[in-house]
Amino acid sequence: MFWANFLHIYQPANQTKEILSKVVKESYQKLIQGLKENPNAKLTLNINACLTELLVENGFQALISDIKDSAQKGQIEFTGSAKYHAFLPLLPENEIKRQIELNQTTNQKYFGRVYNPKGFFSPEMAYSEKVAKIVKNLGYKWILADEASLVGEPDYSKIYKIKGMDDFNIFFRERETSFKILSAQLASGPMLIANLSSRLQKHEYLLTAMDGETFGHHRPGLEKLLFDIYKLKELPTVTISELKNYFKDEIECQPVAASWTLMHKDLARSVPFSRWADPKNKIHQLQWKLTNLAIKTVNSCSPKDKGFKKARETLDRALHSDQYWWASAKPWWSLEILEKGAKELKDTIFATPGVSSQIKKQAQKLYQDIVFLALDWQREGIVADLVKEHYDEEVAMRLDTSAPYIPPEEFDKIIEHLKQQMLECAKMEEFERAAQFRNRINELKEKREEVTKKV
Repeated sequence: MFWANFLHIYQPANQTKEILSKVVKESYQKLIQGLKENPNAKLTLNINACLTELLVENGFQALISDIKDSAQKGQIEFTGSAKYHAFLPLLPENEIKRQIELNQTTNQKYFGRVYNPKGFFSPEMAYSEKVAKIVKNLGYKWILADEASLVGEPDYSKIYKIKGMDDFNIFFRERETSFKILSAQLASGPMLIANLSSRLQKHEYLLTAMDGETFGHHRPGLEKLLFDIYKLKELPTVTISELKNYFKDEIECQPVAASWTLMHKDLARSVPFSRWADPKNKIHQLQWKLTNLAIKTVNSCSPKDKGFKKARETLDRALHSDQYWWASAKPWWSLEILEKGAKELKDTIFATPGVSSQIKKQAQKLYQDIVFLALDWQREGIVADLVKEHYDEEVAMRLDTSAPYIPPEEFDKIIEHLKQQMLECAKMEEFERAAQFRNRINELKEKREEVTKKV
């Protein structure tokens, strides 16, 4: 078995320096240090170019250099993506191309020739046939999708290609193992080995894909698990593109629209992108009306018009997917983020040269309707009900009650290591972070009897 691991790192273009610095320290620097300490470790990495710019603008050029060095050594393979993390399946073709080309240009500017991606990651792993065709026409050789996009069970001994698209592959993320790692159900390398069991002896590959910030930032100490896995001799690592060197059999498929957070309810309703555009979500409907109005308004004026450049750049930044995600309450909700997103779109329209007062009034009303409706949702308990409903489903999908066996002494080593990190944080007066380690220790202790008991 070969392991191809994909990590996606992204921060919104308007992220504060304080939060960015925290993520860099807690996650990105640790991931790069782990690669330095494990020269045989390989990963396929997506870094949206808006994050690349943020790192440079905020004094993290050393991190950019380290990522570049790891790529030059063959440890990192880059993927293409959308610069501002736009939700591509729901955008017009010209906006999709622009986001991808901006991403390519910006990342090549800072990483140089080593940034030459063969594969493509659509933000949120949002796959659609439209996106795949555009990506292929732009010269990419493969696209990454969740296994939910494949009809039937995936065969990880074969390489998939999309029906009707010559010389273009699609790789499917293995959802279950990815969830088990990112949710810390597998707390050590040996636990993963036990979980994979007889699969290790088969000629197939394991393809995991996760947010890079999960390791160290969202889950303190989880970066230790990642590199505990990378040290396993039983599981050699490759980049996604390298899989074709080891697996020669290809099989055609006709993928369906999906994302890496597709839920069972979404499948039943045939609404693959419900966290970004749910027909039953009136806030989503208003957001996309404002989004489409902004796109139409900017594209209706001439590039020669004074002020066009500013309006165009403002629109590019305003198309990020975050605003729709945080308006879903499935289970994530943020009035602040959805308001900020609506304001960015409204400001785009107001900044467009020659825009009529009627269009401005329409944009202002849509902005107000979004914010007022969101406030109503909070007051009336709609948000609380949605969060509860969808949080329960997410937990059920991500958690596996059948934990693999791990020897008690191995389990105790994991706990002791986390305790040391907790004490180190407390010593440096990082008490909030120390509390996160304490909570993680308590979570694991609750599982001790289950995972250290032989079946």
